[in-house]
Amino acid sequence: MTAADRPVRVVLADDQPLIRAGLRVLIADCPDLRVVGEAGDGAAAVALAAEHRPDVVVMDIRMPGTDGIEATRRITSAGTARVLMLTTFDDDEYVYGALRAGASGFLVKDMALEDILAAVRVVAAGEALLAPGVTRRLIADFAARPEPPAARPAELSGVTGRELEVLTLVGRGLSNAEIAARLTISVATVKAHVARLLTKLDARDRVQLVIIAYDAGLVSPTAP
Repeated sequence: MTAADRPVRVVLADDQPLIRAGLRVLIADCPDLRVVGEAGDGAAAVALAAEHRPDVVVMDIRMPGTDGIEATRRITSAGTARVLMLTTFDDDEYVYGALRAGASGFLVKDMALEDILAAVRVVAAGEALLAPGVTRRLIADFAARPEPPAARPAELSGVTGRELEVLTLVGRGLSNAEIAARLTISVATVKAHVARLLTKLDARDRVQLVIIAYDAGLVSPTAP
């Protein structure tokens, strides 16, 4: 069996057994997904990720002891798995910290079941799950932060003018189709620009491009 044929291997990390049980039952009905471990706190999630090297860890942000953000930082630094955060989102104050820690996206605990499964598959495939509306909400939240972003011009020195335009629009939360329409280019061209940005900026995924755009001062919290 090749890597493409085997099920996506998932570790569930949440301090609420009922949440884990619900996700486990949901995933059990999908032949292309398989739960290989469960953790009730961040430290256990880090240990399971190192032991099983799953494709995705579904990680609650708020857990006792080692929280989801620190656990995510350890897992992504070690390269043992990609992390999909589980959050209440409406009242969560830790989303930006989770992005910086290396999370590849977010699940909302009350979202539709099919969307949860789709999110796991998207992240397992190496993509980032950050909807444009979520991105805009995060950027709006940045406006309330007391410290302004620190520009990093050296990091962007190899980026072309067109790539800078694309990076700015990615940072504002536009999809590839929206960027293509804004710049009057094809979606395929946008994808090529994004791919080059990921390489040049040593970014793991689109989520990190959003962070870079903000930190470099390309995106203002009040930008339309």
